[in-house]
Amino acid sequence: MARRNILVKGEAALAKHCRPVTEFNERLHTLLDDMAETLANENGVGLAAPQVGVLRRAVIVLETNVPEGEDEYIIELINPEIIETSGEQYGPEGCLSVPGEFGLVKRPFRVKVRAQDRNGEWFEVEGTGLTGRCFCHELDHLDGILFTDICDRMLTEEELESGEYTQED
Repeated sequence: MARRNILVKGEAALAKHCRPVTEFNERLHTLLDDMAETLANENGVGLAAPQVGVLRRAVIVLETNVPEGEDEYIIELINPEIIETSGEQYGPEGCLSVPGEFGLVKRPFRVKVRAQDRNGEWFEVEGTGLTGRCFCHELDHLDGILFTDICDRMLTEEELESGEYTQED
């Protein structure tokens, strides 16, 4: 495994639409393993392939909604698509490709995704709260969308420090 460099806002790859993964081989496995190491090193909760310069439809999300005493784990999503959503959540969102900046984003609370695993097998997974937000955020990356493109507004340093912010109409 190796840590990969994370592209930052303004780099062309982050604005591109990614192609589907068609080969489920060692190269894909290496990419996923490298992304997991990179995510852990950056203390993030999600990472999409275009953020490390690979224009393929692959993301990883850290499942943080685990029972007490159990370890968080990585969910690998290849060629993912959102098939169902419900509820709503509104709050601050950040991104490893937009370091130090946060904006207010509305997302579904519960998100169900259909995807392939690293071996090409189809499965469905559901995420709520932060995991649901991450599914949406990371899948947006696959279509060249950053949270800064869809947020209601960016948060000030004071709002971040105080935790007090409101939705503007």
